[in-house]
Amino acid sequence: MTNELAKWSSRIMQALSLWLVIAVLIMVCKNHLDALRNHNHGMPDNYVTAAERTKQLECLTRNIYHEAAGESFEGKVGVAQVTLNRVASGRFADSVCGVVYQKNVFYERVVCQFSWYCENKSRVRPINSPMWQESETVAKKVLLEGFRLPGLSNAMYYHADYVNPGWNKPRIEKIGRHIFYGER
Repeated sequence: MTNELAKWSSRIMQALSLWLVIAVLIMVCKNHLDALRNHNHGMPDNYVTAAERTKQLECLTRNIYHEAAGESFEGKVGVAQVTLNRVASGRFADSVCGVVYQKNVFYERVVCQFSWYCENKSRVRPINSPMWQESETVAKKVLLEGFRLPGLSNAMYYHADYVNPGWNKPRIEKIGRHIFYGER
């Protein structure tokens, strides 16, 4: 009888141990799945969908086209780089499209970050297909491949050389018709 009792005790202990292991596994898996569901659908914080990346590329291409279509490759890169520098700075909108289409109000006047947007050129389809394609190529290199001009790593602003906005900002470099500036 003692032998029989020992066998049953052993079986009960094995069954309880198995159920305990299963319960712990279920709890760990459930907690892990809950954490994944609650954290950007399981994606890292900086995860960008293909649709969002395509939208960013379109916004950056449009900005390069309207701001620097007739400029050299470097001039186009400069415009793209200022756009991305603004996104990274935390002082402007937090997305490429947000920076491109950002408006501010100064003294009851709406001011766009990029003049073409306030001038309603955004409603006009690109006319010069080769310049649009070049702008798109530059946008891809800067946005997707990380291409940068080292001299413009701190550039936050620029203007055409035929205007004088009277900025009190440190001048960084002139590329083509644009003069680039940093922050004080």
